[in-house]
Amino acid sequence: MRAQVTLQRLAEMKARREPIVMVTAYDYPSARTAEQAEVDMVLVGDSGAQVVLGHDSTVAVTVDEMLVLAGAVRRGVQSAFVVADLPFGSTEVSDEQAVATAIRFVKEAGADAVKLEGGGEARLSRIRAIAEAGIPVVAHVGLTPQTAVALGGLRAQGRTAESAARLVREALAVQDAGASVLVIEAVPADVAAVVLPALEIPVIGIGAGPADGQVLVLHDLLGITEGKTAAFVKRYGAIGPDMVAGVAAYAREVRGGVFPGPEHGYSATDDAIAAARAELESRSAG
Repeated sequence: MRAQVTLQRLAEMKARREPIVMVTAYDYPSARTAEQAEVDMVLVGDSGAQVVLGHDSTVAVTVDEMLVLAGAVRRGVQSAFVVADLPFGSTEVSDEQAVATAIRFVKEAGADAVKLEGGGEARLSRIRAIAEAGIPVVAHVGLTPQTAVALGGLRAQGRTAESAARLVREALAVQDAGASVLVIEAVPADVAAVVLPALEIPVIGIGAGPADGQVLVLHDLLGITEGKTAAFVKRYGAIGPDMVAGVAAYAREVRGGVFPGPEHGYSATDDAIAAARAELESRSAG
C-alpha cells in the first residue's frame, strides 16, 4: 500500500519538481478508481452539482449533498489527499460560518483539506480563519465557477491587463493568507508562468499550462461527460458511449427473451419444487 499523501509530501514533490496528479471524484467507485490509479490528490468538487446531480451550475449544490459525496469518496480513498469544495453559500456570510462549514467536512466527511474559491478581501479573511482553526485550505483563483456570473461567464481569465494583474495579486494574497495549495483555472499559460516562481506552495493547474500539478474532472477525462467539454480537457477514454452500448444491449436481450438464460439462475432439488407446488395447491384448495 502506498504511503499517505500529506501536505508535507506535496511540498516535497514541488521541491523535487515531481508532478502532482489530482482528479475529481464524487462517489465510492470513482474514488476507488482514483486510488487504484495512484493519483496524489482527489478533489470532491462542487462540480458534482452538474456532473452527478444534474444541476445547471455549481451553485445549486448544498452542504449536506457535498458531505454525502465527500464521505463516499473518503471511504474509497486510503492514500490520496482528499480535498472537499466548500459550496456556494456556505462561507459567504462570515468567517465563523466558513470555519463551521469547514469543520463539518473534516469531522463528518473525513476531508484532509477544504477548497475555497476567490482571492478578494472577504475570501482572504475566510482562508485565514479556516487555516487558523487548523484546517488546511486549498485556494482557487482564475476562473472561479461559483462566481462566474461576476466574471462574465465561464470564460478564461488573465487575458486582459487588468485580469492578469488581478490573478497575480490574488495568487500571492491567498498564499500570504495561509493557503496550503493553490488551484489556478483557465488562465493563459504565459500569464500563470509569471506568478508561479513567486509561489512557495504547490500550484495545481487546470487549463493554466504547466504547473506543479494538474487536475481534471474524472468524468471529463474518461469520456463520460455528455456534450462539449472545456478546451483544456483531454479525453483518455470513451466510457460514456460504452456505458450506453452496454445498457442498450441488456435492454435488447431482456425484450428479446434472451436474458436471463439458464446459466444466470440457481438450481433447485425435486423436493423443493414439489414442496412449492404442494404449498400452492393447498392454498388454492383452501
